[in-house]
Amino acid sequence: MSGVVSGPAPLRVLGIESSCDETGVALVELPEGSAGVAPPRLLAHALHSQIDMHQAYGGVVPELASRDHIRRVVPLAREVLSQSGLGLDAIDVVAYTRGPGLAGALLVGTGVACALGLALQRPVLGVHHLEGHLLSPFLSADPPEFPFIALLVSGGHTQLMRVEGVGRYEQLGETIDDAAGEAFDKTAKMLGLGYPGGPALARLAEQGRADAFALPRPLLRAGNLDFSFAGLKTAVRTQLLKLEAAQALTEAARADLAASTQAAIVEVLVAKSLAALKGSGLRRLVVAGGVGANRSLRQQLDAACQRRGVRVHYPELHLCTDNGAMIALAAAMRLQAGLAQPSEAYAFDVQPRWELTQR
Repeated sequence: MSGVVSGPAPLRVLGIESSCDETGVALVELPEGSAGVAPPRLLAHALHSQIDMHQAYGGVVPELASRDHIRRVVPLAREVLSQSGLGLDAIDVVAYTRGPGLAGALLVGTGVACALGLALQRPVLGVHHLEGHLLSPFLSADPPEFPFIALLVSGGHTQLMRVEGVGRYEQLGETIDDAAGEAFDKTAKMLGLGYPGGPALARLAEQGRADAFALPRPLLRAGNLDFSFAGLKTAVRTQLLKLEAAQALTEAARADLAASTQAAIVEVLVAKSLAALKGSGLRRLVVAGGVGANRSLRQQLDAACQRRGVRVHYPELHLCTDNGAMIALAAAMRLQAGLAQPSEAYAFDVQPRWELTQR
């Protein structure tokens, strides 16, 4: 694979994502002779969400997730190739999510990727799930430029990073307990909204008043860029018990509590992001991960950054959740930057816990 990025033909990377409860497959292309110049482009992608399967349990069941990945990944790969109009022989590299994530789920995507690579005699490349999210806005209609501050709000992760380039990440702050996504999901569960909680809570919040309950803004004035949402979850629970005891937990009260919770989370995320921008002197912000699709967060970040002359970039809405496109993209950008060498050994492991800055 030496010289694969700068060779005469386009480089096509098939990406497989299976870290949790979405199975994603995508095909990304680096244009001919594009090393370090042209951005990769998405040729096709397909995604299956396991939401319906896990709803009955109120959350992800790892064993069921793994089994469903097994059923979905090959049909999704066929769908992607059909969309692109290309055959298996057009694939140059097979990329897969190596971690972090659920071990069993990761092993499914990794195993399929390595088997496919071996069968096609193509090299494979393991990708960090959060790096995929971090770089996903490069597939948007308004891609960012390096350097920038990144707010990563994906599942159990809430982090602020200074990003100088592909693979050049400095962590500025992270959650010390519950992440923003967990705060959304756990509050939704307390309110009886089911799974997935975040989007359900956001919908309910649209019907409520954000100033109805005085909920805490954890670490808002701590003088650092770390996050903590466990205390907010406890405060919501306390307020909920008070409403139940007073027989005042009406539909309007539930909506008010949802809106007040969302307002507290969003205020902290916005304030910390602005503090990171001010401390770094940078004028560009990237927001990535599932929570990055939250409408209130986008509106408040857009407004605050516009007042400060800061550009904000997001992934396209359909690429905010876990997907194969971000995995193929991260692999392609690492290859383009000369930071990765695909393997033809096909001996693999997975990293359920894996710090992005260890890349």
